[in-house]
Amino acid sequence: MILFVIPAFPLLAALLGAFPRCERYLPQATFIAALASTIVSLYIAAGIAAHGVLIAFPHWVAVDALSAVLLCVITAVTTLAALFSWGYVGTFGHETAFSSRVYYANFNLFVVSMLLIPVVVEPGLAWIAVELTTLLSIFLVAFENTRGALEAAWKYMTITLLGATIAVLGFLVFFWAMKAAHASDFTWDGLRAVAGTMPAPLLQVGFLLVLVGFGAKVGLVPLHTWLPDAHSQAPSPVCALLSGIETTVVLYVILRLLPIVRETPLVHASLWAVIFGLVSVGVAAFLIVQTHDYKRLFAFSTVEHMGIILTAAAIGGSLAAYGTIWQIVNHAFTKSFCFYAAGAVLMLSGSREITAVRGLVERSRIAGVALLLGALAIAGAPPFAVFSSELDVLKAGLARGQYVTTSLLALFIIIAFVGMLAQVNRMVFGLAPVANHGRTPSRARLPLACTVSLVIGAIPAVALGLVMPQPLHALLQQAAAGLAQ
Repeated sequence: MILFVIPAFPLLAALLGAFPRCERYLPQATFIAALASTIVSLYIAAGIAAHGVLIAFPHWVAVDALSAVLLCVITAVTTLAALFSWGYVGTFGHETAFSSRVYYANFNLFVVSMLLIPVVVEPGLAWIAVELTTLLSIFLVAFENTRGALEAAWKYMTITLLGATIAVLGFLVFFWAMKAAHASDFTWDGLRAVAGTMPAPLLQVGFLLVLVGFGAKVGLVPLHTWLPDAHSQAPSPVCALLSGIETTVVLYVILRLLPIVRETPLVHASLWAVIFGLVSVGVAAFLIVQTHDYKRLFAFSTVEHMGIILTAAAIGGSLAAYGTIWQIVNHAFTKSFCFYAAGAVLMLSGSREITAVRGLVERSRIAGVALLLGALAIAGAPPFAVFSSELDVLKAGLARGQYVTTSLLALFIIIAFVGMLAQVNRMVFGLAPVANHGRTPSRARLPLACTVSLVIGAIPAVALGLVMPQPLHALLQQAAAGLAQ
């Protein structure tokens, strides 16, 4: 079936690395595999928009509009990350056959694990797929093999696997609640069908366990501490995958549970989601202001955006649901672009410190413009795409009468906006030190693949804020209908 073709392409690219003397073809094979997966995903999404749910195996594998949106986002971001990797990986001395094979094998297998999450409809299988993303991405976080990278990978593994233990208990409680309702269909739709008859205390406990457990993987405060460390140490194209889509696809599992638990008012699921969401946005906003590492700057921005998405979903209603999914799409494309820009800066400056980068636009016009565009776009400046989705979320909050939630969310977004632009403005336009603190740039020019990635990556971040393609709008509306209560 065509659905299984999507993960088959990156799986074949990963297997190519097992053959001797094939390492020289791995960058091209990875890019072609990701591009092919994107084309198939778009084809499937068009079919779902026209005909509804695509069922591969009943009760096991299926794709609806929300899943189709995630598939398209994952494959599209992966395609550009593969292109950026083509020029990036060799820049830091990882040009040996073994390191290239290790990188691309883990890169492709990590992508396969993420592609599994939106297509499985059984919560237990979704949990397994989420944990595969952790196990397969640990090696990518530690790829630089420095002390900092190994510490970040260890911290990432410890916190997220601890969260996985908590989350699996939550799914067991949901299974218990389903049996208490005398049902047997342990799928997203099956749980939703009997949501009103499941015991409220079990739903409350199950949802909180999953929210806390997978919240560690998403990067929700206070279990977010691994995220800035991992994103400051991992290769920049890996950061694009971790921050742009991995956190989002895990949050997708929590979003699947929200319509189920909201059927029982005594559970107060929306209240818990708002609390975790707003705390994450607020803490991230103040961390953005004081960070000294520009890769950590964008990592804290991811914590902020995960909080925005969770808060938007908790607001409820069709407009908030639409804004939630629209924010997911915009965050994925824009945040991945931000990390390509950060990778370009790292290749040019050789430092992750914000204070070590000044006058970037004079050193490299494309890197300077890309970093500035990325900061403006991810901070939510008009007319970029993130501004459009955040405006939808705020309008939905006001329409639902949730004035305190909306006011706090707007305040934190403004603080993050000011902090982000203040940091990046100094990097792009500040006066460059005479001796650059004793460091010399590692490269005078960016590799062609990285330059092309920056140009292409800027297109959706800008264009989606100006023009909404009608097919995308229709798919988002269909997905929002399934998410809204």
